[in-house]
Amino acid sequence: MRLRATASALISALRPGDPEFAAALARRWAELPETARTKGQVLGRHAVGCEGTHGVFPRCNLACTPCYHSRDANQVRVDGPHTVAQVKAQLALFRRLRGPRAHAQLIGGEVSLLDPDDHAAALQAMRRHGREPMSFTHGDIDYDYLRRLVLGPDGRPRLRRVSFAAHFDMLMFGRRGIPGPENEASLNPYREQFARLFARLRREHGVRCFLAHNMTVTPANLAQVAGVVADCAAMGYGMFSFQPAAFVGDERRWHEPYRDVTGDQVWAQIERGVGARLDYRLFEHGDVRCNRVAYGFWAGDTWYPVLDGADPRDLAVRDGFLRYFGPVNFTGTPPGLLAVRLSLIAARHPRVLVLAAGWAARVVRRVGLRRLLTRRVRPVSYVMHQFMDAVDVAPAWQLMQRGETSPDPRIRATQERLAACHYAMAHPEDGTLVPACVQHCLLDPQENRDLRVLLPLPTVRPRRLLSDQIASYLI
Repeated sequence: MRLRATASALISALRPGDPEFAAALARRWAELPETARTKGQVLGRHAVGCEGTHGVFPRCNLACTPCYHSRDANQVRVDGPHTVAQVKAQLALFRRLRGPRAHAQLIGGEVSLLDPDDHAAALQAMRRHGREPMSFTHGDIDYDYLRRLVLGPDGRPRLRRVSFAAHFDMLMFGRRGIPGPENEASLNPYREQFARLFARLRREHGVRCFLAHNMTVTPANLAQVAGVVADCAAMGYGMFSFQPAAFVGDERRWHEPYRDVTGDQVWAQIERGVGARLDYRLFEHGDVRCNRVAYGFWAGDTWYPVLDGADPRDLAVRDGFLRYFGPVNFTGTPPGLLAVRLSLIAARHPRVLVLAAGWAARVVRRVGLRRLLTRRVRPVSYVMHQFMDAVDVAPAWQLMQRGETSPDPRIRATQERLAACHYAMAHPEDGTLVPACVQHCLLDPQENRDLRVLLPLPTVRPRRLLSDQIASYLI
């Protein structure tokens, strides 16, 4: 029996594609509206989408304008057991409804307010449900916290790899050393310092790290986006993500005409900073009105796209990748096992080798062999996520719940975007998944009011943090 079980496990591990994951992809594709079923669509063909937690630790110790949290978020106590229990319940629902693998964000308020042991327990629970977790932080944390997070009581690594998304922008107040940034450039030393923490973590403890950089964009800092992209390209971040502000969350912090900033304007700034055209139609993640993504790499001081969307041969490579490697899980799979799976696919579909060889030859010609061999090559992707205004999400979602399509073009467009949402949140209490915009626009306010009762702050409150004092002035 043991031999049979071992053989069965080996066969399952070496299977190029997971049938359960393939079934989850098929369901996801069937759920997409026609507007999102494009040749470059990744949802339903290589991913089911990204997942995020909610109601687990809404409190933050920095103040931001704007902030997508409701006004009660900072009145909820950070409680480790509550966080871990909610993460387990929410991820179990994701596992049941969206299959065995996905990227998931441990997100709420400020993740480093969690005790390191509780933080680690939450990440471990996410991995047990087949998720690749990413912790969200404002980046104002210490090396000692990260060390306590990744090392167990025995002093050995309990987390062999971690992913963090750090949010830096001049709209945040209360950061140590620079409580009120005058511009984006003044934050660059703090961006670099954060990245260095993880380089040290890998150097001293062998923990692999992936870092993403997040930034909110408003009329106040739109013109500085290109500078951030250019200045921070070599700091160690594997992704730069920009979010145009929307009228979501605490309306007391809406101090600018956010609709004056368009996705096209933000994307143009990113392109200016990169110094290259970024083709966001090559690979699409949901609706391009919500998400734009460009994958590529820096070779020295020049950024190159992984594929050239203007070259039909590269489009054939994209189509071949989605066709042959769509059900393969690249992230989180041990390199040796991944190599075996890819080899089995190539053996079954020799055309893969022809496509790969042609692509590699074109990359060498475009970049230059000398540059590839002598310059540092760093994969870096650029992303823009555009949340929607609550005034549009509310009627759109209500109609969708009744199975109705709005005759209003603006609301109908909102419905299409919600139906193609790349970013979902789970509600174990009723077994449903909702788009993040629905969560933040419609559900967060009451959820945080309920959490204030469940997890009240201490009656005798400690001396207010500087960030709390600043927040009182902002609102």
